[in-house]
Amino acid sequence: MTKALDWIEAETTANAAFHIASADALCREANALLNILLAGAGASLAYTVNLSEKGAAAWQVVGFASISGFLFFVAALTVWLCLRVRPIMPPANEPAHLNQPGFDVEAIRAAASQPLPERTLNSYLLAPPIAPHIAAREAGLELRFAPIQAALAEARQLAGPAGLVLVEGAGGFRIPLGPDGDSADLAVALGLPVILVVGMRLGCISHALLTAEAILARNLPLAGWIANRIDPAMNRLDDNLDSLTQLLPAPCLG
Repeated sequence: MTKALDWIEAETTANAAFHIASADALCREANALLNILLAGAGASLAYTVNLSEKGAAAWQVVGFASISGFLFFVAALTVWLCLRVRPIMPPANEPAHLNQPGFDVEAIRAAASQPLPERTLNSYLLAPPIAPHIAAREAGLELRFAPIQAALAEARQLAGPAGLVLVEGAGGFRIPLGPDGDSADLAVALGLPVILVVGMRLGCISHALLTAEAILARNLPLAGWIANRIDPAMNRLDDNLDSLTQLLPAPCLG
């Protein structure tokens, strides 16, 4: 529990410092730009009035009035854009996402033989059932490999030498995650054998063979494959299972 609290405190501190620094930088840049724009607009307006009082040519008055109006417009646009600025991506998981309802975490915890902390079970908890990089972007965070690697190391330590640790993927073998790479890059970073889950439906043979090629191309051991019958009405299910058994370079585990 102490490790979890320390981790949450470190994440919160890192995010707070990041957002404060970002806000300060934005304020400084916006203030400098607004000062320049307003000074230029005011000077142009004053010169326009001076020209008008001296009876200068109409094109001169109109020209400097246009310049003044343009600078005031740009200043107003700058203020409007600053008010609509989007949240800046933090370098770590946001505190708001550290303790959401369990979703799949509770099911994983129930299936585990060794009790593990929630942050070890799931480094990033994203609610929408969509591609991870899209869900992360909507949540205002970046998916990084380091917390996942740390969670795996802690799970291995808690499980002991005789324990078995399974890491579940999300969205497929080549789904974008964040700046560190996609899920295939994460598998390489973790260095674990891969179990391929094949969704049994039309097109599953091609999908499974291409995924197996991608796994082996990264020098990852393909430990086996599992048939997941997601389409109960699939035609020629047994024939497809036979084809996969013959074509995939790994045993069927179930």
